[in-house]
Amino acid sequence: MIRRVVRRFYAMAREDEVIGPIFRKYVPDARWETHLEDIETFWCASLLSSRRYDGRPMPRHLAITELDDSHFMRWLALFRHTVTELCPPLTAALFIDRSERIANSFRINIAMHRGEDLVFQPPLKRETYP
Repeated sequence: MIRRVVRRFYAMAREDEVIGPIFRKYVPDARWETHLEDIETFWCASLLSSRRYDGRPMPRHLAITELDDSHFMRWLALFRHTVTELCPPLTAALFIDRSERIANSFRINIAMHRGEDLVFQPPLKRETYP
């Protein structure tokens, strides 16, 4: 199921008008399959407590200077759409909860890295995906 979610989500994400340009810029075609395999391993570790993932995604995301809340909101909306479509309700809820925690953590780390004031950082708004 994780593989199906990752494959469907990232196929849509790569073509999305908001987040697609970032994926195409930072993950070239030659690395796309490896990227998907890494993401599958990441989700297995996150949801199933497998110990196979040993990556460090934060430094890669810190390097993406154009990342902002609009990207996180679209990523989450598209991800919620994908898991709701593909997974039983309890599994989708687990994916959604974990994805929102991960996105918030990345967002906070990126803001700190950029020297932004975190005291008044509002929570992300929930965007719906068409």
